[in-house]
Amino acid sequence: MPFPALLFDIGNTTIKIGIADAAGVAAVYTLPTDPAETADSLGFKLLELCRHAGVAPDKLVCCLACSVVPRVDGLLRAACARYIRCPVLFAPKDVAIALENRYQRPQEVGADRLVTAFAGRRLYDAATLIVVDFGTATTFDCVQDQAYLGGLICPGVLSSAAALATRTAKLPQVSLELLSPELAVGRSTSESLNQGLIFGFASMAEGLISRLKQSLARPATPAEAILAIATGGLAAPIASVCKCFDHVRPDLMLEGLRLLVLQTRLGS
Repeated sequence: MPFPALLFDIGNTTIKIGIADAAGVAAVYTLPTDPAETADSLGFKLLELCRHAGVAPDKLVCCLACSVVPRVDGLLRAACARYIRCPVLFAPKDVAIALENRYQRPQEVGADRLVTAFAGRRLYDAATLIVVDFGTATTFDCVQDQAYLGGLICPGVLSSAAALATRTAKLPQVSLELLSPELAVGRSTSESLNQGLIFGFASMAEGLISRLKQSLARPATPAEAILAIATGGLAAPIASVCKCFDHVRPDLMLEGLRLLVLQTRLGS
C-alpha cells in the first residue's frame, strides 16, 4: 500500500499538510506561506510535524503536493529530499487527474481547483457538482459526469478583509468570528465588518449557486439534484449561515490528494 503519505496543499496564504493512511487523512497541520522560508527551515518543520504525528519520516512511502505558489515548489522538493528522504510529486504535473478538462486553455486551471473537483467527483454520486472553495480567492468549480467544466473566481474572504484593513486607516483588523447564526445590525465597527463579510459572502454563495444550478440543469439532472459542497478554511462558519450547501468538507483538497495516492498507488 502507498501509505503513510505526506500531502501538501500549498496556497498563497497557508500551506496545509496532511498525514494520510489508507483510512483517511489522520492529521492536518497549517503553516503560513512564508516568503522568507528556506528549504532547511521547511525541512525542520516537516521533521517536527512527523514527530508530533508519531510517524517516522523513513516510513513515509510518498509525498504528493498541489501548489499554486511556484516559488515554494523547489523549496519543498529540496526539503523532502534532504529531511524526509522521499521525493515529492505534484498534481497534476506528475500525477494525472482523472477528469476531462474542458477549460478553453486547460493549462490555465489552478491545480487546486482540479484536485478539489476530482475529490468531489470521487466522494459523491450526484451527476453534477458545484465545489466552492473559500480560500485566498473564492472559487466555484463545476463538475458534470466525468468532466471539469470550469467555474467562477471571486474575491476571497481574507483578502477582502485585508484589503479593507490596509486601505482604510480607521478600520480595525477583522476576526471573522461568527458572533451569531442570524444576521444582526453591527453595533461597532468590528461587528459591522464581521457581519458584512460573513453574511455578505454567504449571500454571494447562495446567489451564485442558485444561478449556476439553473445554468447547469438538464433533463436528467434538474437544478434541485445538483450537489453543492463547501471547502476551504472559512467553509464552516460561512456554510453555517447558508442554506445552499449539501456538504461541508474543509479539507477536501487533502482528501483529493489522498485519493490520488490511492488511485495511482504511488510508491507501490
